[in-house]
Amino acid sequence: MTAFHDVRFPPAIARRALSHVERRTDVVTLASGHEQRNARWRFARRRWQVGYGLKTMDDLHAVITFFEARRGRLHAFRFRDWVDWKSCPPLRESTPTDQELGTGDGVTTTFQLVKHYGDAANAEVRRITRPVPGTVRVAIDGAELTGGFTVDHATGVISFDTAPAAGALITAGFEFDVPARFDADDLRLDLESYRHGQAPDIEIVEVKE
Repeated sequence: MTAFHDVRFPPAIARRALSHVERRTDVVTLASGHEQRNARWRFARRRWQVGYGLKTMDDLHAVITFFEARRGRLHAFRFRDWVDWKSCPPLRESTPTDQELGTGDGVTTTFQLVKHYGDAANAEVRRITRPVPGTVRVAIDGAELTGGFTVDHATGVISFDTAPAAGALITAGFEFDVPARFDADDLRLDLESYRHGQAPDIEIVEVKE
């Protein structure tokens, strides 16, 4: 059976990966020259070529070990996307007011971590399911909480001990990983020398949960 392994792909190798953000859009050109476009995917999907991050035989061994433990494509895992891994831009420090999670109604006690992209009129809202433990900061109406809530690091759901008051703005800041898997069941390795090698075709793809 497939499972999610709560371990992270070697971050030093991931740091040098080639990153892709992909969407699926059908484009039909009419006889008039006008176009009709239809989005087949509601949300974008991330993909990475991690072979670019392999520099030594030890790197190759680390990837082989990780690949074998995941049984190839079978089991998903955490992946650090170094171009997008915080509730804020990657070179800034996250704050508890980075992302709006919702507004209290006096009854609801659970709120999903999300990240907003783009301008307010056309914002894309991405559900965050794998926050990094110890990094989630929560605020209500701009005041950071020091307790009174828990974080499910397997779903990204914030649970409050007491429902936030009606009209209260709930925000959060955090670091996060992406659930991902290998995109092939084989690894093709090129041993250039005793100490160096390469595996340019290793791809990892985001798993939608």
